[in-house]
Amino acid sequence: MIPRLELSRSQILCFRRRAGALDERLPAGAKSLRRAAWAGLQDSVPRAALLSIHARVEGTSSTTWEHPSLIQLWGPRFNDYVVASKDLAVFSLGRLPLDAGKRARAHDTADRLHAFLNGRRMPFGQAGHAMGTPPNSLRYAAPTGRVLLRWDGSHQPVVWTAPPPDMDPQHARLELARRYLHIFGPSTSASFARWAGIRPAAASAVFKELLATLTPVRTPAGDACILAEDETAFRAEPRPPAPARLLPSGDAFYLLWGADREILVPDDKRRSELWTSRVWPGALLVGGEVAGVWRRSKADISLDAWRRFSTEEREAVEAEAISLPLPGLNGPITVRWSRLAK
Repeated sequence: MIPRLELSRSQILCFRRRAGALDERLPAGAKSLRRAAWAGLQDSVPRAALLSIHARVEGTSSTTWEHPSLIQLWGPRFNDYVVASKDLAVFSLGRLPLDAGKRARAHDTADRLHAFLNGRRMPFGQAGHAMGTPPNSLRYAAPTGRVLLRWDGSHQPVVWTAPPPDMDPQHARLELARRYLHIFGPSTSASFARWAGIRPAAASAVFKELLATLTPVRTPAGDACILAEDETAFRAEPRPPAPARLLPSGDAFYLLWGADREILVPDDKRRSELWTSRVWPGALLVGGEVAGVWRRSKADISLDAWRRFSTEEREAVEAEAISLPLPGLNGPITVRWSRLAK
């Protein structure tokens, strides 16, 4: 039996920040946007994907989410996702059901939507009602890679159809799992299934196929695995963390469930404040650690600190808040500390 590599909490968080480009912003451009969206950018809260990009890429503006190298689709767990257009197959075909009946339903729904739209673009609610089908059922076509959308954050997503991606679904599943492990690792097939929104049996089969390229590890949350090619990076000396980042609801850095959350936020009370039963607040990353939460209402940013911040830390947080590229604002961003730990 291969001995498990012992990984500390610090090693895991340092690796995830580095893999997720959260220690130092990337230069502007399509290459950086693709890296920022390596595991997709959840956009189910208005413009969350844009704020996730801002935390990772220099020069992000309020329109960067519309960069020609990016597209939107119903991705993992049928949430709205922004991904690199080059990676459409990974985030669609990678989730195509193995079950023949469910796979047939996905293709049939895509066929019917394609025939109905006939080259048009239409709000998905309007399309569903006109087709005589529940609008939300159109999401089942997303894993075919033929359904794209545009959601501006205030109206229903507009959908249209496109030719299917040219990739074998099994290859797409393997790549989706590799992307997941690189951004969220160490992890397990069960956690991958939860994140991707696929059957546990399908996730387990993918991990078995990847077995030769994985390294078993032991973490504070239990046994897991990482990509073997990432082992050197896990063992590397930590880099200086960014002074502050404001991560939006659903950001990949804390898109976790169950025991996986304990590594990021060991304190049970604080976990309940970050991962609420309703819409999650944003995570306040200070010096590489989640040190509070934040919310916004239009141009008003409210910050809750979990510990006492130095003057330099407060200034860094406020500078990050003021720099958020929020669209549609009529005035400057205002920042207030609704709770500041003593």
